[in-house]
Amino acid sequence: MTDHTDAPHSRAAIPLAPSLDATLAEAHLPRQFRPLDRRVLGITLAAMVLGAVVAGVAWLLTALIGLITNLSFYGRWDTSLSSPAGNHLGLWVIAVPVVGGLIVGVMARWGSRAIRGHGIPEAMEQILLNESRIPPRMTWLKPVSSAIAIGTGGPFGAEGPIIATGGALGSLIGQLAHVTADERKTLLAAGAAAGMAAVFSAPVSAVLLSIELLLFERRARSLIPVALAAFVGTGVRYLLEGNEPMFPMPDLASASLPALAVYVLLGLIVGVVSVGVTKLTYAIEDGFEKLPIHWMWWPAIGGLAVGVVGYFQPLTLGVGYANITAAIGGQIGLVGLLTLCIAKLASWSIALGSGTSGGTLAPLFTIGSTLGGAMGLLIATTLPALHVDPRLAALVCMAAIFAGASRAFLTSVVFAFETTQQPHGLLPLLGGCAAAYLVSGLMMRNTIMTEKIVRRGVRVPSDYSADALDQILVRDACSREVVSLAADQRMGELRAWLASAGDVAKHQGFPVLDASGKPLGVLTRRTLFDASLPDDATVGSLVQRPPLAVHEDHTLREAADHMVEADVGRLIVLGKGDSPQMVGILTRGDLLKAHAQRLREARRMSRHLGRK
Repeated sequence: MTDHTDAPHSRAAIPLAPSLDATLAEAHLPRQFRPLDRRVLGITLAAMVLGAVVAGVAWLLTALIGLITNLSFYGRWDTSLSSPAGNHLGLWVIAVPVVGGLIVGVMARWGSRAIRGHGIPEAMEQILLNESRIPPRMTWLKPVSSAIAIGTGGPFGAEGPIIATGGALGSLIGQLAHVTADERKTLLAAGAAAGMAAVFSAPVSAVLLSIELLLFERRARSLIPVALAAFVGTGVRYLLEGNEPMFPMPDLASASLPALAVYVLLGLIVGVVSVGVTKLTYAIEDGFEKLPIHWMWWPAIGGLAVGVVGYFQPLTLGVGYANITAAIGGQIGLVGLLTLCIAKLASWSIALGSGTSGGTLAPLFTIGSTLGGAMGLLIATTLPALHVDPRLAALVCMAAIFAGASRAFLTSVVFAFETTQQPHGLLPLLGGCAAAYLVSGLMMRNTIMTEKIVRRGVRVPSDYSADALDQILVRDACSREVVSLAADQRMGELRAWLASAGDVAKHQGFPVLDASGKPLGVLTRRTLFDASLPDDATVGSLVQRPPLAVHEDHTLREAADHMVEADVGRLIVLGKGDSPQMVGILTRGDLLKAHAQRLREARRMSRHLGRK
């Protein structure tokens, strides 16, 4: 037994014999990963084709929603996206959403219960628990059920089901192709991003949405395919529908400093509102859970509420994109804004809580923009010296309510810019959305996107930070004072040493070195205390597998992956490059200790002014 703390550094490296070269080659040293490889090319190509297909599906789904809307409310065969608000059905308008809810309930009962809700939480659940494998039938059940729900007056936007359908198509491709679970997740996110980009002509915010709500990471190998899928999806939209902004509005002027402060304050207020909206939605869902009837009938009950609200306020029916444009364009008065805000909130929250098929983005944008427009008008009227623009207030609050409810902060800021193309809105948007995010994070643990699956026991990532193990090299964490065994040592002598050496002999594993100091393998205490081994057996003869090793210039992430793949608790640490010399040993305990610096930086408070 020798303590090799300094020995490897005190003698020159001796070339390996051919047999030892082969032995170390069998140790499967972890490769240093590159951010990109050739497989990314194939995934990227598939994502671009997927983007074009999803954009076409988005166009078809929009046409289907338009067809059902025109048939239901106007009795005409027309695929153009029309608002149900101009119908002349009278009280019969209440029955239309009820019929739609009945059809959706039947489809959920005998098709798939997963079509209920707005789709993003369900996609998140499949990513986190099921390796991104969405059932293939969702590729048609979700869009058809959503088209029926929205076309019969459901207060949802078309973007939710299209995002869910795009994700399902990406998952389907990932299940048909020979890919990894990570690559399948990338394809799912690419399909979802292409769907959002195709609806809103907002490719950058679509990519950000995928990162913040689906990928839970920002890596080049996933970011590039998703970005190009959104790029293609937007390009196809340009071909089919033109490149005008989704929510056109008059040009905005730069905000003054007092107005900027007001917009941040509005963001704080809307952040509180977003928490209330989230809690209200799930409280209604909990209420439906207590009903003494089968859940298949719940969407019809929700449809009844939609119809009643729609009778008194027809603008709440359907997708309502025109309402958002009118709110941020200053085309609705104070009473109209407040009425539409309250009515849309009531209609949407009841419908979504009933478990029908629909989305959250457009309804939240409607609620936020109308509330913001109303507050902006009040401030502009009572405090004109602040120079608050009600249109900009509506835009800020439109984005802020989504930032607070979903915590998709960057998505919210960029989305409002891309869909309006108002550069002077960026600074107020940044402040307002940050304020809403702050308030939401302090007041609410989960979001409108995650509450449902958290209740089912799913742990959803909330922060995306750099991997601490990937930032530390093996040389900075391994143990240099290594107690090793000589290959020619006899078991009788070793047993006597183990019994008398005290703490030095209490390690769980010991490297075995040959006469020249080269590692042959590692023996555990379990093997060494095997009573069936004869006393004259040599330690070297007990080595059953080549040494599992890592070089000191590898990262702890690579070392940890090597341990998991080999199912071992320790690795021999070799010198830099091709050196066969052992310079230390790395254990699972060393990996845990490596997190100490991260915890200190996050938790320890101190002053450093004046220190060197």
